[in-house]
Amino acid sequence: MMPDDTIQPTGCCEPFNPEPWQEKEISWQDKLFVKDHVTSFLHIPLNMGRIITKNLALIEKANAKAPYQLMLTDEKSLWGSDIYIDVSRDVPNARMATLSGAFLTKVFEGPYQDVGKWAEEMKEYVKSKGRALKKMYFSYTTCPKCAKAYGKNYVVLFAQIQ
Repeated sequence: MMPDDTIQPTGCCEPFNPEPWQEKEISWQDKLFVKDHVTSFLHIPLNMGRIITKNLALIEKANAKAPYQLMLTDEKSLWGSDIYIDVSRDVPNARMATLSGAFLTKVFEGPYQDVGKWAEEMKEYVKSKGRALKKMYFSYTTCPKCAKAYGKNYVVLFAQIQ
């Protein structure tokens, strides 16, 4: 995601600029991602750091980092989610996936506990645009440690529309 140059990077998660993602419609055709699975307990990720670190190392080794840091999460159940990390090319020894379709985006800021409220707000936003929701993805733009360092916890919701 686009960094905000006025914020000092932590060396972990890049600073996030919400403007390019606020209330946009984007279209992807076979957008390439590394896909993996995170184990959760009541939607709380248990091994996300390890999974992301492993995949980022593979992406780095393959020189496949995308221009902007983008990771989508498909909160499939209380017990796990699939993550999609944007890449510029195939990554050896990683599970690859593509996403296609039209997406409405909206940026939210606040504690992770508000995600359910944001999902409801996103459903209303999609409806207000006269569109039908197909699937929702969450982009957690920073880890909790970096969100604290930056003073903002941005989450972008991607609503795949029909």
